[in-house]
Amino acid sequence: MRRTSWVALGVLGAIGGFVVYSSFSVGGVRCEVCVDFDGARACRTVDGSTEQDTLAAARTNACAQVTSGVTNMLACERMVSRSRCDPR
Repeated sequence: MRRTSWVALGVLGAIGGFVVYSSFSVGGVRCEVCVDFDGARACRTVDGSTEQDTLAAARTNACAQVTSGVTNMLACERMVSRSRCDPR
């Protein structure tokens, strides 16, 4: 193999290692959100770095399970939901 091939292989290995390492250290906060919408209920748990972002992601995931269409999704996300967050 040429020298450039070894360098390229090393760079790709470093990028792959970084992706694996960062995926294991995702969250500092774990939040569970439960939504009730149009007679259906869904609860989802998400890990994230900040409580605000984690709550938003969990709410979006839960609403995706009980709605169809953009209008219903937006209405669901604006509703009051039950949530609980714990530091990790």
